[in-house]
Formats: sequence, structure tokens, C-alpha cells
Amino acid sequence: MTPSSLPLFILAGPLVIALAILLLPARVMSLRACEAAHVVSMVLVFALALAMTGQVLGGARLEALASWLYVDSLGAIFLMIIAVVGLMTGLYSLGYIRHDIEVGHLDMRRAKIYYGFFNLFVFTMLLSATANNIVMMWVAVEATTLGSAFLVGIYGEKTSLEAAWKYVVICTVGVAFGLYGTVLVFSNGSEVLADPHQAVLWTSLAQNAASLDPSLMKIAFVFVVIGFGTKAGLFPMHAWLPDAHSEAPSPVSALLSGVLLKCALFVIIRYLALMVRAIGPEFPQTLLLTLGVLSVVVAAMLFFVQKDLKRKLAYSSVEHVGLIAIGLGLGGPLGVAAALLHSINHSLAKALLFCGSGNVLMKYGTRDLDKVKGMLRLAPASGLLLMIGALALSGFPPFNVFVSEFLVFAAGLKAGHPWLMLVCLLFFTVTIAGFIQIISGSVLGKTSEGAKPGDVSAATLVPLGILAALVLVMGFAVPAPIAKLVADASAIVLDGGDPVTVASPWQFGGTTLFADDNGLLATPAAAAEPAAEKETK
Repeated sequence: MTPSSLPLFILAGPLVIALAILLLPARVMSLRACEAAHVVSMVLVFALALAMTGQVLGGARLEALASWLYVDSLGAIFLMIIAVVGLMTGLYSLGYIRHDIEVGHLDMRRAKIYYGFFNLFVFTMLLSATANNIVMMWVAVEATTLGSAFLVGIYGEKTSLEAAWKYVVICTVGVAFGLYGTVLVFSNGSEVLADPHQAVLWTSLAQNAASLDPSLMKIAFVFVVIGFGTKAGLFPMHAWLPDAHSEAPSPVSALLSGVLLKCALFVIIRYLALMVRAIGPEFPQTLLLTLGVLSVVVAAMLFFVQKDLKRKLAYSSVEHVGLIAIGLGLGGPLGVAAALLHSINHSLAKALLFCGSGNVLMKYGTRDLDKVKGMLRLAPASGLLLMIGALALSGFPPFNVFVSEFLVFAAGLKAGHPWLMLVCLLFFTVTIAGFIQIISGSVLGKTSEGAKPGDVSAATLVPLGILAALVLVMGFAVPAPIAKLVADASAIVLDGGDPVTVASPWQFGGTTLFADDNGLLATPAAAAEPAAEKETK
């Protein structure tokens, strides 16, 4: 491991700025000062995450605070998700909050609270992604509830306050199960490790996982999946999610769906890597596969009947978290890589669409899809971006979600689950029908009566444009650095298993990818190499 101060710096930035915004008086931290500090914080997080990812790609595994903080390829993926979505939603917040102040939804005091807790929320998610101490992992995930609950209830209305309390109660009770699992792993680790104090570190546990008690580890993993699965929005622990996501400000909804759910999944993946080493892959993968399929089935049906745009998107998040769990449950290099890639792709697409729903709110003053009509005519740029997000989350090519969904279904076929994949595919068609309703009615339909033409401000369009560009880029060809991160991270989860090549599953730039005899995606040239030549390499 390489000692580094970067993990400390990336945590210190948003924490210090959050405390400054929340504690300094309004005469010092005016709205403009809060906005400036907020932008500096998000840019700093992005720059440091990029620097750390570059070092990880170079082969380093960063550690700090006596290995309490640790960043490898797996952690770097989720750090970049936090950094990219945090930066885009942070920039989008500037125009969105200004509009809320203008129309009277927020006052200056609540705007100050918003920016302070936004940065505190980002800090807690960064802590969960960099923690090597398993107790600190749990503390960080629990802290995300406290950091984001104030954002969910920021408007102070009855519905938003109810959603915030429901979020706090369900997630606090749920994550308590995660603590039980954490304690079981720590107590067993302290018995088998030469130095009991090292049992609190994930890296030490991973190195000695074969010595852990299999029966205790099975019980611990069930607790972990229930606990952190509550925060991830897996069925049946997802009840808080539709209310919290729909009542929060749109940029916060994007953070909750695009980032927070992935941070909880990240902790589950860390424990999955331990379980693969301790008890083998069969039990943990079966559990994740079962919950993943149930999440897809239930969420698809609830998604279709929603009339509230943000509740619809919230149920879509449950479905896509289920698909990630399915990829992890299928296992193998292809399944795990597909799950990790889908985590990235879903975060970008869902951030785009939730922020797009913010533009809908600013333009129409409602989330009711029966009242939102003809957006492409009234607000062309917002309408186009909303349509791109809806098509992406529907899984249409050439958008990024299609790539990772394709890989998950390919992994399912390779693993010998064709009927299971067919069931999931059928329920995904229900989701597609729901998104087509949004596009045909709200985006392309007849213009709502009394609605005035004119788009929202550039401040709320530029971040969406960048997200739309990323969705397209990731759909056409996965950039080489991201592909390497995913390959290396999948090998970490599978205890040094063979890495997988990740890229687009259609013809692009002379490269057609397909599954070879080992279930890995490879180029025709690579697949055609003689076996002896591959062994030499």
C-alpha cells in the first residue's frame, strides 16, 4: 500500500466548507459566498478524486491514517461516481436554488442550510467510499442518513417532513442490521488474526478470510445485506425511497439515487469480496440474485402506475439497483464487471433525469405527468435533455445503460439462467413502456394550456448537457481508464479472478465485442489468438 495524504484532503475539503457555511453568520456567509464556497468544494473533490484515480490506475493502493482510509480500484470507481455526480448536481444547484428563492419556496436561511448540508452529505459519502475500517464504514453510511435527512425535509412542508422522518426511521433501523453483521465479522476476525486490533480493517480481514468461521460469515452477510440493502433500496427494504426521492429538491434526489444508493452497494460489495474468500461465492451470490430479481419485478410494476414524475424515477432506481444486485449475484468476471459498469452508467443517467425533473418543476410548477405536456415545444433544450435521459434509462442504444444491461443479460445467459433473464427482460419492457409514456406525453405531446414558451436558465441546462454527453460517450465506447478500473475491481471482488475486457457490445471503431469461451468479452483479434500465445502474454 502507498501512504498518501490525498484521502485526508478529499474528506477535509467538503467537511470544512460545510462547517463554515453552517456555523458562520449570514453577514459573512451570504448567498453568493455560500455558492462560491460550494463550487470550490465540489471542484476540489472532483480534482482530488481524479488525482487519486490516476494513481490507482498506475498500480498504487492508497492508504492514510494507519490504514483506516484505503482506496483501491474498487474504491476509485465509487469515488469518481461521487465526484462527477456531486460536481454536476452541485453546479445545477446554483440555478435551482436561486429559482426556489425567487418563487418563495426557500428563504436565505434555508438556502444556507441547503449548501451546508449538501457538502456534509458529500463528505459522509466520501468517507464510506474511502473507509478501510469496517466500523467506520458503518458509521459513514449511518451518517449519510443524518446528513441527507435535512435536505429531504428542507422545504418544511408536511409531505417533505413526513418523507424525512420516514427516511430516518427506516434507514436507521435497517442499518442497525448492518451493525450486527459488522460486529460478527469483527469478533470472529479478532479471534483468528494474530493481532486482534487488525480485525477492524477490511484489508486485514480479506487477507485472512479463509480462517473465518463459515457459519458466522453466512449470518453476518445476511445482516449486512439487510442493513446496507435498506440504504441501497433493495426490495423489500425500499419503502423509504419513493417518498424521500420525490420530496427532496431535484439535485438532492439526483445525489440520493445516483450516489447514495451506490455507496451502500459499495459496502455490500466489500463484504461480498470477504465472503467469496471465506465461504465461497454460492451463498452470497444466491442471496443477492434473489433480492435483485425481486427488486426488478416489484419496482417495474410500481413504476408503471405512478403519475408523479419523481416517484416514477424513484421506483426506477429500485429496479436498477436490483439489476446491479443481479450482476453481482450472477458472479464471474462478466457479471461483476457488468454490475460495476451499471453502477457508473445508472448514476450518470439518473442524475441527468432527476435534474431534468427539476427543470420540469421550474417550468410547470408540478410533478404530475397528466399536467406536464409538450415540453419539447415550450422548453426545447430541457425537453431534449429529458428525452435523452428517459431513452437512456429505458436501455435504448446508443446510450450507456444499454451497454451495462446487455452485459448483465449476457452474464446471466453464460451462467445458465436463460429463464431468469427472460423474466427480468419482460419486466424491463414494462419500464420501457412507462418511459415511452413520459416521452410521448410530457415531452412530445400537445402543449399544456396556459403554459408560456421559454426555457429555464443556462445555469440549470449546462450541467445537464454535460451529463447527457457523458451518457452518450459511455454508450459508444467505454473509455480505457474506466474499463481498466472495472476490470481490476472485478478481480478484487473475485479474489484475483481473471479480469474482463469491458467495452461496447456493437460495432464501433472496427471493434466488435462478444463473449468468448471463458465468458469474457474480447475483441475478435484477441479471441483469435492461439492459446499458447495467450499463455505467453
